[in-house]
Amino acid sequence: MGTHMDSDSTDSSDRTDSSERDDSLPTPATQGGREGLDALLGRPRRAVVALDFDGTLAPIVADPEQARAHPDAVPALAALAPKIASVAVITGRPAGVAVRHGGFAGVAGLEHLVVLGHYGAERWDAATGTVTAPAPHPGVAAVRAELPGVLDRAGAWQGTWIEEKGRAVAVHTRRAADPQAAFQALREPLTELAARHGLVVEPGRMVLELRPPGVDKGVALKEYAHEVGAEAVLYAGDDLGDLPAFAAVDELRAEGTPGLLVCSGSNEVGELEKRADLVVDGPAGVVGLLRALAAAIG
Repeated sequence: MGTHMDSDSTDSSDRTDSSERDDSLPTPATQGGREGLDALLGRPRRAVVALDFDGTLAPIVADPEQARAHPDAVPALAALAPKIASVAVITGRPAGVAVRHGGFAGVAGLEHLVVLGHYGAERWDAATGTVTAPAPHPGVAAVRAELPGVLDRAGAWQGTWIEEKGRAVAVHTRRAADPQAAFQALREPLTELAARHGLVVEPGRMVLELRPPGVDKGVALKEYAHEVGAEAVLYAGDDLGDLPAFAAVDELRAEGTPGLLVCSGSNEVGELEKRADLVVDGPAGVVGLLRALAAAIG
């Protein structure tokens, strides 16, 4: 276990003996991951569990508007949340959309759930049921107006789909005849479009998102972990946009906070799988992990 596990400030009621770990809990492949899991189980009341939404709590679908949390995700979260410091959902979606598609509002056990939408630019707190956010970046409106013409000139209009995200805009290629070819053809023109208006492009699984710079899941996760005084952090994600959160966990580890990196398995994002301490089988595997953690904490 990490050094935080022996803090004098911890009373015996806050400890869970990791030797009593539920048999269904998988063993992380790395030493850092095993230390992170032990820290979470040893001091659950000081632990934060943070999760991406699409591909992690919800299966990936062709139309993002049809995405919904795995049917067992909310019960699993409700079983775990009261036993730890906090559960945070960190997503590129608007916070309100993630709440609606996740079914998080008004659920017993999730009274202190936090949804950090738009990579942390928006925040929904279950305790108040409200979303707080700064004013949107002006470049988003400018990009939104020019985007149809850019897609047309790139010859990638057919089969692509624009998702309006309020504080960002995304172009999906999963419906195209050749999704990967369309994705690659659009990277350069969309990067140029974003740069002209002070935005950046965030690539994902057959999606390119144009959004303001300086905001990502890593920034959101690290700031939230510091806010709640986390002494153990688990982060689960499935996409390239989750790499900054993985990096944030590495930074927290360097500061002395144990962490566990979980990949919601996909053969589309090998880089994330290589960085993970633990790989589970998509949203169903994430749900299984959450249930096992709740059972192990007791």
